[in-house]
This record gives sequence, structure tokens and C-alpha cells, in this order.
Amino acid sequence: MSVTETKIKELTNHTYGTWSRQKAWSTPMQITDAEGIYFYNDKGKPFIDFSSQLMCTNLGFKNKAVIEAIIKQAEKLPYVAPGFVTEAAIEAVEALRSVMPQELSKLFFSTSGTEANEAAFKLVRQSKFPAYKIISRYHSYHGATAGSISATGDSRRWYAELARTTVPGMIFAPDNYCYRCPFDISYPDCKVQCARYLDYMIKEEGNVAAMIVEPVVGTNGRIVPPPEYYPILRQICDENNVLLIADEVMSGWYRTGKTFAMEHWNVIPDIMTTAKGASAAYTPLAITATSDKVAKFFEEELFCHGHTYAYHALATSAIPAAVQEYKTLFDSGVPQKASEHLQQELYELADKHICVGDVRGIGHFWALEIVKNRKTKEPFDTKAEKFAGKALMPAQIGAEAMKRGLYVASWYDTMVIAPPLIITEGQIDEAIGILDKALEVGDKEAVETDVPASRSSEYKN
Repeated sequence: MSVTETKIKELTNHTYGTWSRQKAWSTPMQITDAEGIYFYNDKGKPFIDFSSQLMCTNLGFKNKAVIEAIIKQAEKLPYVAPGFVTEAAIEAVEALRSVMPQELSKLFFSTSGTEANEAAFKLVRQSKFPAYKIISRYHSYHGATAGSISATGDSRRWYAELARTTVPGMIFAPDNYCYRCPFDISYPDCKVQCARYLDYMIKEEGNVAAMIVEPVVGTNGRIVPPPEYYPILRQICDENNVLLIADEVMSGWYRTGKTFAMEHWNVIPDIMTTAKGASAAYTPLAITATSDKVAKFFEEELFCHGHTYAYHALATSAIPAAVQEYKTLFDSGVPQKASEHLQQELYELADKHICVGDVRGIGHFWALEIVKNRKTKEPFDTKAEKFAGKALMPAQIGAEAMKRGLYVASWYDTMVIAPPLIITEGQIDEAIGILDKALEVGDKEAVETDVPASRSSEYKN
């Protein structure tokens, strides 16, 4: 065992690996450097980052403007208690106000998407008392703490329930999942039943304070809704006096081609949470933004919430630089052309590989749903098997891609295609070439049919 391997073993003996059995944390890869869309292991091998790590390094690695802003703040004032005001916070608010919906006029700063959603839940339940129920969806992820994991639809919630660490009042609605419609009907004949059903839910449940949605579902599928979905949802929430929370932790910051994904449907939420791309992942930073309707309640009522690192000066210092870099990048037109190229390449890739059942996405935010049988849509793996120790097919495909120099994250049913926004068409071609070979792992176990891959979100782009 080399010196490096010994040190890694020492580290893993004394730390917990996230979301895994700890025996799987015994041999993680050491990353020593990164630049642009590439990162490098301790042996100097480069990997294309085709998922922006955890869908957060939107500007890639070593962006000089963001780095310089952080260094400048570190030298001046890295931290002061949140009861004080810093120049970094003032400038961050100004930058955010230049890109956020003007209706979301009051902000709270924390350090993760999880914390941003916890703050949103507190704001909702206090201001809407005695209403307290929050509707989420089954294909969702909203965070790891008690409230946010309780609002999470995927199988990670099950383990929190086993540990008795969830909070009451979180209920789940059907997804806008056209490839596997929970109502077994097809768009547009469905009349967007997945949205209209919410009115029935709210009236039958009673005491509903809010609904939380990922505008484009992140981890759990990059599910793009029909164009009518959010306008209908906004109307239903207004008619029933229910607040609408948009979790833009993954879908925000130009990931879908707009600053925030809700802009595709011209819908303004009452609360928006965001993180990840807000600082391009250069600092841990999150924002909970609220409308005047929510903010006014707390003019006379106590906002009983905070963190030691709320409004952290070093964290907030990255925001103005990141915002300017996003604006400059999209003014160049490069990301728009790259996203069109990415879409076409993914469609062609799916046509070639029988293990790809559905291609869906928007902008730089795509999913390849991996299936055993295109005709029946039989999956290789299920949600329950994600944490059961089974060798999942998407993970096997991801492992093969990694051997060939491509990092592409996977979930139990999908490959996560979400490259940095700085990626070029040539780099996309390089990544697609590797993924093309990796998908052969799935093809070997898939059933040959004459059914083509679905493009379930094609009509929405």
C-alpha cells in the first residue's frame, strides 16, 4: 500500500462517507487538481466533469474572477457575527436583486440548499398558522435535515423515518412524470391531470400551508413539466391560499438556460430557495428569498431563525463575481449553442443504445433513463434497491465511463447529464464519445425491441 493509499485509509477510518454503507467509503479516489471542465486524480489522470460534480460547479473550476473576490474578502474580513452588516453582504444583495424576480424582495443567507429549505418551512408554518401541511412530490430531494428530508420523496426519506427523525405534516403529490405518468394517461389528452389533482388534494387534506417543487426535478430525474403545469399550479395555490415554494437549488443559476427555471413558465413563487450555483460552488452559500406577502408577516412577528454562518462574509463574497460571470457567459451565446448541441447528441446517443428508455431535459440539465426493456419500460433497478446494496446498472455505466475518463453521476434509474455551462461543443463530443462506449454495459443486459427511445420532454423545449 502506497503512502497516499495509507493516508486515505486513515481518513476513511475516522470519517463517515455520505449516503453509503461505510465499507464503500474505504477506497475513495483522491482528487488533487481541477481546471475548466476537467479534474485530476493523484496520478494526474484527467476526467471530464459531465455532471458539474453535484450539479453545482456551473462555471467550472478555477474561475479567476470568483477566486479573486474570495481571496480579497479573506484578506479583509472572512467572518463577523450575522448581527452585523458587511460590505460583502450588501454587494451580494445588490447582485442578487439584479437577476432575481423583483417580487422576491427579502432574502436570508445560509450555507446549503438544505438550510435554505429549512428556513422556508419555518417561514411558511409560522406565517400560515394554524395551517401546517406542506405538499411535496415523490420524485424530489429537498435536503438532509429533519424538515427537508421529511419533504423528500426519494428513498433517503425512508431511512430518516426508520430513525424517527422526520417531522409531521409532509405529504406527497403525483409527479409530472410523462414517461411514467402516475395516472397512466398521455399529454396533451391528460389535460395536465398531475397539476389539477393538487386542487383535490389541498381541499381534502385541509390545513395545507404550502407546496414545494423543484421546477425541473433534479436528482430524481430531470423531469421537465408540460408547459401548462406551473401556471395551473400557481392558480390552484392562489385560489386555496397556499404558498408556492420553488426549490431552485439545482435548477437555478442558468442550469436550464434561464437564470431560474421558473422563468420558462413565467411563474413567480412566493418563496424561492437556491444554493449550489449561487457561488458556482466556490463557497458554501444558500439563499431563501420571499415575497412581500411572506415578509410583511415578520415585521411585527419574531423571525426566530438563524445560523452562526448566516450572511458569512467569505461565502457571500463569491456572489457578485459569479453573477457577473454568468451574465458575461450568456451574453456570449456559447452556452445556448452548446445546449442545443448537447440535446441533439443525446438524442442520437439514445437512438443507438437499447438500454436508454427516455431522454429528457432542458439547457444543460438532462437525464438518460436506463431501462431493461424499452417496450415495457421495465427498469433495471428500483428506488428500494438504491440503498439495498445491489450493483445498480446506472452505477455500472458510470463506473465504466470513469475508467475511460468521464465523470457522470448516476441515480437508481438515470444518468445525470449536467455539464458546466462553460463546456464547448468539442468537449461535449469528447464526453459523448466516452458515454457511447460506457452505455454498452447496459445494452448487454437490455432486451432488444423495435421501440425507439422516448423523448418525453421534447415538446416542452
